Amino acid sequence: MALNVHLVSADAEVWSGQASLVVARTVEGEIGIMSGHEPVLAILAQGEVRITELDGSKVLANAQDGFLSMEGDELTIVAGNAALIA
Repeated sequence: MALNVHLVSADAEVWSGQASLVVARTVEGEIGIMSGHEPVLAILAQGEVRITELDGSKVLANAQDGFLSMEGDELTIVAGNAALIA
């Protein structure tokens, strides 16, 4: 089953799509989230968000000053500042 991911910054949606795994840095350390993960709300730390798409390709973004929320198979990452890494 796929994880529906939305990565948004204060002024725009940075990335949206389906993924098999998302790894993000929180103030308590790195967290890896897959479909079926228990609900969680965490504060983002400055760092990299790594998204593995269903086909195995990787999307990398820098994010800081925000939070991530997991409910059902919906992961939302809201950051004050976020941008894709080329």
